[in-house]
Amino acid sequence: MQESIHAYMKVGLIHFMAYPNTMKGEGPILETVKKIALDDYFDVIEVTWIKDPEVRKQVKKMLDTAHMTVAYGGQPRLLTTGLNINDLNEEGRKKALATLKEGIDEAYELGAVGFAFLSGKYEEARKEEAFKALVASTKELCAYAKSKGNLRVVHEIFDFDIEKKSIIGPTSLAKRYAEEIRKEYDNFGLMVDLSHLPLVRESAKEAIYPIKDYLVHAHMGNCVVKSKDLPAYGDQHPRFGFPGSENDVDQLVEYLRVLKEIGFLNKQNPPIVSFEVKPVGDEDPDLVIANAKRVLNRAWTMV
Repeated sequence: MQESIHAYMKVGLIHFMAYPNTMKGEGPILETVKKIALDDYFDVIEVTWIKDPEVRKQVKKMLDTAHMTVAYGGQPRLLTTGLNINDLNEEGRKKALATLKEGIDEAYELGAVGFAFLSGKYEEARKEEAFKALVASTKELCAYAKSKGNLRVVHEIFDFDIEKKSIIGPTSLAKRYAEEIRKEYDNFGLMVDLSHLPLVRESAKEAIYPIKDYLVHAHMGNCVVKSKDLPAYGDQHPRFGFPGSENDVDQLVEYLRVLKEIGFLNKQNPPIVSFEVKPVGDEDPDLVIANAKRVLNRAWTMV
């Protein structure tokens, strides 16, 4: 493509992945958010919980001043605590719901346009029960978000048998799930992530076409699945071209082409498409971000 990438999508960066020492809602949040806000390559920043109310207030002011779109990632509220939104233990499910509702409150406070989360682990023998629990929880989240405004609730599709082992999961089940929620709630949608396609063993077309009517958000990243002995194996989102990894320029080109084919990338209402990249070992986060921008720039010329 010769036209600017920013005409077709709002390019974002997931703050808490690029700077993982902020993932638990603490750490150098203000300094690192400012780095992203100063970089006009990014139209969007995706943040997660910020435990200090004063820091949240400063982050909002900073992002308002920088004219950035904000999205909220609720995933760390579950992944760092072990909580499960489809827990068959009702007390556990309610705890997961409670923390996500707190996240929705924070998302509104920060002026976010969307709130993302993921489904949890499941037992194969009780998969249908877990699916029903997930549907019940999601409807409750959608109702809660809708009662406070127009925040979109977004479920990110993860691996189902490698690391996160989330029930959603394969695209076929993601489609059934989205159909079920959309019957009642129009503020719900799905998120696809290039990083997760090799983990669910699906091509871009296989992962995206069946859910195109429910797709509202996308991530770009990488993973390692060839061997458990390799660094960054699993769902660790290493930089593009990481040794032994799956995704680089060519894979991103295919992904963007499919997103454009289905009309997701468009000039009338450009969607959020964010980098989900994370330093491995002692890598410098800023260099990992520079890698991502170069790869996207190159890939876009080939779409």
